[in-house]
Amino acid sequence: MTLQQGPAMIEAEGLTKYYGDFAAINDVTFKVHQGEVVAFLGPNGAGKSTTMKLLTGYLAPSAGTARIAGHDMTDDRLAGSARLGYLPENGPLYLDMSPRSLLEFFAEARGLTGQRRRDRIDAVVELCALRSVIGKPIGKLSRGYRQRVGMAQVLLHEPDVLILDEPTAGLDPNQIHDVRETIRKLGQSKTILLSTHILQEVEAMARRALFIDEGRLIYDGSVHELTAGGKPLEERFRELTGSSAAVA
Repeated sequence: MTLQQGPAMIEAEGLTKYYGDFAAINDVTFKVHQGEVVAFLGPNGAGKSTTMKLLTGYLAPSAGTARIAGHDMTDDRLAGSARLGYLPENGPLYLDMSPRSLLEFFAEARGLTGQRRRDRIDAVVELCALRSVIGKPIGKLSRGYRQRVGMAQVLLHEPDVLILDEPTAGLDPNQIHDVRETIRKLGQSKTILLSTHILQEVEAMARRALFIDEGRLIYDGSVHELTAGGKPLEERFRELTGSSAAVA
């Protein structure tokens, strides 16, 4: 089920990834259309991060196809990556650099020059509220500010598609609120696939949800349908995944 009718910007078609005899994911198929913010849910070890790494071209699939904005991420990864911003969980940052020097470094790597380079750095610094820490070493910043730096780097080249893996993990309530507001703003103009364990985030930001369990997609539909009948989302999570573990 899809809730938007724009062009497909994220496509998983029969995605499968084996490590030896173990299938981390098996025959996962879905599309995320232009303008959608879609939550990607499942218990730990279900295959969420593996799926995201396949979609971004970070991993090669054992079978199936991943496409970003129509570009096959195996055969045409550079063109797909130009349309994509990927924020992995605990994304790597150069801790001895400042946010400004990091953004300058990635702007150069992305081929941004001149006035556009200056404009894009100013824009992401403003959007991610980094002005007050722009010259401080990243290693001295709080986890919340580090997450903002990671988000700024992801947005630098104005990607159409964002894949965000646990963007609020480990943040305090104020930091979660700030990241949530940033994602809401981005969702007005971009296609977003968002992995999270914080189910309140799903209801706050996404209209559609994908559930994966034991490497297989088990639900693709609206968040509203999930909670129809008055059941809380956490209870539906346990029903769908068969998990008795608490959702953090």
